[in-house]
Amino acid sequence: MSDTTQPPAFPPPLPPEPPTSAPKNRTNLVIIGAASAVIAAVIGTGAVVINSQDNGSKQDSNAAAPHSAKATAVKKPDPTPTYDVVNEASFTIKLKTTKRQCFGSAGCNVTVEPTLTYLGDSGSIDPNAVYEITYEIHGDESGPVIETAELSDKTSLNYTPSLIQTASSGTKVSVEITDVSEQGE
Repeated sequence: MSDTTQPPAFPPPLPPEPPTSAPKNRTNLVIIGAASAVIAAVIGTGAVVINSQDNGSKQDSNAAAPHSAKATAVKKPDPTPTYDVVNEASFTIKLKTTKRQCFGSAGCNVTVEPTLTYLGDSGSIDPNAVYEITYEIHGDESGPVIETAELSDKTSLNYTPSLIQTASSGTKVSVEITDVSEQGE
């Protein structure tokens, strides 16, 4: 009889190697120790440099003190900013006609909106304040119409358009500011 068994195509697996954790642990310890030494050296050098700079500046300021006859006080900035006082004279006002409907001799219905201009630097207005601006519209058949606009964030104007009735199409409509007050005062 002949043996027809063939040897396996792959060699048998090798037995596992014994663990060698001791050299790896020592290598890690050496790396950690070296890194710690470098960090400590950098921190120590930085502390020495900063300390020598502080001592030098103190010595320079102390050395200059006996030679100066006058001491100048350093003015600290005011923690509370100051803003312009806002009143009736701070603005000009005009009316913009947005709608007009006339009825011959019966007069007209006119819708107007205020256009305000601040006469100063808008940067000098308190950005947190809200101002109520009261104005009076003249030209309505039944007398003056009093309205209020609200100014906030220095530039945001909130108002309601005004509907007035004039006696004729030739009636002049005018406006004037009667009061400015800061809300909450």
